[in-house]
Amino acid sequence: MSSSARILALVGPSGTGKTALSLALAARCNAEIVNCDSRQVYRGLDIGSAKPSAAQRAAAPHHLFDVVEPDAEFDAARYAGLASAALETIAARGRPALVVGGTGLYLKALRFGLFAGPPRDAALRAQLVAEDQAKPGALYARLAQGDPASAARLPPRDRLRVIRALEVLALTGRPLSAWQAEHAFAGERVAMRVIGLHLPRAELCARLDARCVAMLDAGLLDEVRSLRARGYGATLPALKSIGYREMSAHLDGACDLPSALAAMQQATRRFAKRQMTWFRADPSVQWLDARTLRPEEIDVP
Repeated sequence: MSSSARILALVGPSGTGKTALSLALAARCNAEIVNCDSRQVYRGLDIGSAKPSAAQRAAAPHHLFDVVEPDAEFDAARYAGLASAALETIAARGRPALVVGGTGLYLKALRFGLFAGPPRDAALRAQLVAEDQAKPGALYARLAQGDPASAARLPPRDRLRVIRALEVLALTGRPLSAWQAEHAFAGERVAMRVIGLHLPRAELCARLDARCVAMLDAGLLDEVRSLRARGYGATLPALKSIGYREMSAHLDGACDLPSALAAMQQATRRFAKRQMTWFRADPSVQWLDARTLRPEEIDVP
């Protein structure tokens, strides 16, 4: 990354106002915005991912939104490569960049890089997928035996990353966790200042509950119907994310709409707590109270 790059990251839990702050800073400082949200890269996942509206995205240059279709594989390594390229082009224009989102792993991969693991093995992956479909949970159980450290940090339902961990173990003979410990994310490859937005837990939960209702009112259910009509099934990783999986369950007759909404709200609150835990572990984050911050008081590099 060019030494002339001027980068500010805005992070923190969902619902803390990162998008609004980024737009205010972009307008004041002539900055460009780079997405750091793992769902907003997918085309068609607009309402449920809280993607900036067309009008918001027209107000400042935005990068890494609508990058791939919902059935495409997308991970932290691919994100880091695309984001690095976007930041280089922004720096070449002499403008500051705002990296905005709540996906901590993506930001970590961008800042510090990832270990150079083996390339994907299509045949092995197909075999693992078949095994998982035949006996759900078997892959996670195997990972818990072969790489307990990776299993401990991965949700059992995160099939994509469970498969990657098993793939690394099979192809290298070493657990993914061992490779990552060796890499240790040492040395910042892309230097940036990181600001985190926070709210008191009760206020954040109330805001998130209201946002879920607003998403439903804005047409989230129709968005999920449209994705399904285009052939994107509920088993895709993108469609198993919060909001989409609960609405899919309702459309499949597994629950009524109020129950789906309640499940979505609960999952969103839990996710925000995990986001806060992740970012709190990073001592480089400068925390600001989302209730009292003023955009004009934030220095953009």
